[in-house]
Amino acid sequence: MSNKEFFNKLVRDKIPELIASKGGKPEYEIMNDENYISKLREKLLEESNEVVTAKTKDDITEELADLLEVMQALASFNEINFADVEKTRKLKKEKRGGFDLKILLKSTEIVDRI
Repeated sequence: MSNKEFFNKLVRDKIPELIASKGGKPEYEIMNDENYISKLREKLLEESNEVVTAKTKDDITEELADLLEVMQALASFNEINFADVEKTRKLKKEKRGGFDLKILLKSTEIVDRI
């Protein structure tokens, strides 16, 4: 009986090496760009969900770090300087605000798009 575990998901670069160092036999492939971007987007959702379900401050910090790593990989793949992402974030916050005031918009009369 085999105790093989199947994942079929994008993992960090050193994971196969770490598995092998513990006596495991990782099977992996280097993806083409089309598959990579698809798996990267799946990973973005996976990490986002892990942030949502994290309970402790340490767990939330760890999951946010993972999410940020995926975001940086997406930016890099799309040849976007992450500093430009941060600049855009700041401009949007200046123009539209952040989420600091904890506002829940319940309804509004229909207006032109903001």
